[in-house]
Amino acid sequence: MQIARETPDQPDVIALIAELDAYQDSLYPPESRHALDLTSLKQDNVLFYVARNDARVALGCGAVVLGDTYGEIKRMYVSPASRGQGVARRLLQVLEAAAAAAGCRLLTLETGPYQPEALGLYAALGFERCGPFGGYADDPLSVFMQKAIGG
Repeated sequence: MQIARETPDQPDVIALIAELDAYQDSLYPPESRHALDLTSLKQDNVLFYVARNDARVALGCGAVVLGDTYGEIKRMYVSPASRGQGVARRLLQVLEAAAAAAGCRLLTLETGPYQPEALGLYAALGFERCGPFGGYADDPLSVFMQKAIGG
């Protein structure tokens, strides 16, 4: 598996993000979904990474949106066929390292309570629950987490 910084506007990555949107749509109402569109993912302050297998098939993706005081994990997704192989763990580790290299000292994320595997992974990698951050409102369908990084 290779994980590299890429642009999100590639057909296979667009398809992966469409899978993520469909999955999220099946779990949460629109007002509880806080996704970034492709244009937002191409901004200069966004580190977007794609995990690919040896045949260059996109297995998963994720981004860090760098802000003034923290970075936020966004668009974290691994295709169902690729789950259970360590793709998400490795992708998160790469995102954390890239954010730290960019000077970020705090990673945050917002996810939902109906994704126990994701919540377990984030906790296993040192993320702890916190209150809403940025422009988020307190929502029973949002779980907020954070992790200090980069020493």
